[in-house]
Amino acid sequence: MNNPLLASANAGLAGKSSPFKYTGLALVLGVLGVGVWHSAHADQPVNGGTLIYATDREPSCLDPHVDGDMPQVFIAQQFLDSLVSMDEKGHIGPWLAKSWQVSPDGKTWTFHLRNDVTFTNGEKFTSQAVKANLDHMRNPATQSSTAGGYIQQYLSTDTPDDYTAVVHLSSPYAAFLEVLAQGFLGIEAPSALKRSRDENCQSPVGSGPFKVVSWDHQNQVVLARNPNYNWAPPYAHHQGPARLEKVIWRFIPEPSVRFAALRSGKVDVIEALPPESEASARKNHDLSVVIKDRPGNPTNGELNTRRAPFNDVRVREAFVRSADIDGALASIYFNTLKRASGPLSSVTPFYSAASAHTDDYDPVRAAKLLDEAGWRQASAGAVRQRNGQSLTVHIPIRATTSNAERTLWEQVQATAGQVGFDVQLEPMGDTEASERQGNWNYDVTLDYWNTNTADVLRIVFGSAFLGAAGSGGYHQNGSGFNNPQFDHLVAAALETQDPSQRADLYAQAQKIVADNYLQLRTYPQSTRLGVYKRAHDVWLEPSLSVTTLYDAWVSP
Repeated sequence: MNNPLLASANAGLAGKSSPFKYTGLALVLGVLGVGVWHSAHADQPVNGGTLIYATDREPSCLDPHVDGDMPQVFIAQQFLDSLVSMDEKGHIGPWLAKSWQVSPDGKTWTFHLRNDVTFTNGEKFTSQAVKANLDHMRNPATQSSTAGGYIQQYLSTDTPDDYTAVVHLSSPYAAFLEVLAQGFLGIEAPSALKRSRDENCQSPVGSGPFKVVSWDHQNQVVLARNPNYNWAPPYAHHQGPARLEKVIWRFIPEPSVRFAALRSGKVDVIEALPPESEASARKNHDLSVVIKDRPGNPTNGELNTRRAPFNDVRVREAFVRSADIDGALASIYFNTLKRASGPLSSVTPFYSAASAHTDDYDPVRAAKLLDEAGWRQASAGAVRQRNGQSLTVHIPIRATTSNAERTLWEQVQATAGQVGFDVQLEPMGDTEASERQGNWNYDVTLDYWNTNTADVLRIVFGSAFLGAAGSGGYHQNGSGFNNPQFDHLVAAALETQDPSQRADLYAQAQKIVADNYLQLRTYPQSTRLGVYKRAHDVWLEPSLSVTTLYDAWVSP
């Protein structure tokens, strides 16, 4: 889902053996940047020690196959490896797979695997593990909305020998290697996957640089170094075991408390650096800051087109244009966040700037559109009516939604109210909010989707993603958009390996989304870290800008 919780402002493809050329796409991905931070206090790396990492949200499950939320992939990146890697220039490289080929019809992928990898439970990594993991992601019982959603084309895996896996897809999938590089599709030990869903959520087993030791809920997860690790991805700074002996992954939801812990040196790294603390952190000589936008679908409110009033595109455009997002971001986030300018974050491959500014604040046009749609306003500031019905918009607000995010939507409520919308912000627990989302019982649902591929358009707006996928019936296409022309475009973009053709197809798809006003977009997702001077070589891995502590070390 990647995901509906919205707790903070932060959540080359030239394979060695691939016959296809991805040079253009690699160039596009290259603009993503390396996302790496080098400590201003770095000296020679030392082994040993404990790094304390504090984040705002606790995962619901440590297995990133289940559901698929950003807090899961941040911690899973520390103990799971992926089949392939993506470097800072967008090139796909080896990892657990040494090389691969794709068939001329794009439906069969053959992976040649390393033969020297073991999971932290002692189990050998073989082709059976690839099969077990892909099967697990697509098993409905896993309730995998992110990983499972990415590989809807998956049919089966053949294992002709221990180190060859032949993956069969139902249709060509040009984004397959891209999604395989993400931590959401990290590889787990097959024997661990056979345990119950709850047991595997508590202690998944991977082959990564760390292993899960314990999870003290609402407090912390403890990770210990994997002493046998010797298969890091090509973009890593070293090979062999991680430098840190232990990582303590703490949950500190309150932003001011989290930042105070960093400033005092009680924690070494914080995630979700509060926007109001960014200036202070930059001035503090004991701290360093790393901030980078993530690719994907920006933070937004999805407008439910399945029922009134948003089954009318005029009302959808009116709502979007009635919201002064730029003003809200300036006052709430101190100009640290810029408005998202399209259905794709600007750092996403195949982003089209042509769709920017189609949703700018314009209350005069909003009022005109509502008049045309038959929603009349008796007096300035009054709620509009039509056939005895009020123009009411119901927006569930989860208990885990951050205070800043709530304030942003309160400002939307205020400016939309000026043109006659009655915006009801409805606080509720996460369980109730999930049920409302699963039952389409909302007018706006808050969401975002971080991913390294423009194929996110198909997931968020495609008709194939209207059905339930995650826990509680969560569906990825939250607007309910069902448009055959759009479906054709995003499907065609997966059938070609030509970057220029993909760019053209995705530009057309973005225009359809923009013209239909399916989301009220707010700001791009970003990773925002504050780092204390004791910690060094804290990286953001290139595919999703997720923290990796493999190279990290701490001063004695």
